[in-house]
Amino acid sequence: MKIDSVELTNIAVRLSQYPTDNLKEFLLVGRSNVGKSSFINALIGRKNFARTSSKPGKTQTLNFYQINKQFYLVDVPGYGYTKLSKESDYKIGLMIEEYLKNRTDLSQVFMLIDYRHKPTEDDVLMYNFLKYYNIPITIVATKYDKVNASLRDKQDKIIKETLNLDQDFIKFSATTKKGREEIYKIIEETLHIS
Repeated sequence: MKIDSVELTNIAVRLSQYPTDNLKEFLLVGRSNVGKSSFINALIGRKNFARTSSKPGKTQTLNFYQINKQFYLVDVPGYGYTKLSKESDYKIGLMIEEYLKNRTDLSQVFMLIDYRHKPTEDDVLMYNFLKYYNIPITIVATKYDKVNASLRDKQDKIIKETLNLDQDFIKFSATTKKGREEIYKIIEETLHIS
């Protein structure tokens, strides 16, 4: 997949602010600090288009990135960041739920987890929450390059068992671009482009 154009077209906190052009959407969810901005930048081949932050919990809106005028990557606020107040955590939860319940353009969810760690309770909750909505989910384990090769089999097992996965997950590195082609393939198959 060749990325020719990228534009942050909509920053939304409610339904009325979502795009209205009916392009397919790919939702990105994950814990704060899992590397969603780095994931977006690696996919689109731009260094700092989606701003990475040293402060987790920075994204507080739904950000719609229009790619090649063909589809959207939708970045939602990260979950599980303790410094967010309960109130703002609750608002973010409602915002994501409103999107999931009402968005007919949503085609696929990429759920990002940190390959270095066992999935958290929040990860398990999010995975089960998404499954409840019957939307295709692909688990993407970020920061793959940061785990020693001798520990990877063990890590694979921990992730599969913790999330109770009956499918493989994509091992991804924003640094080496490992996994990027697999993500492109899923997007292309969903969009029916070759």
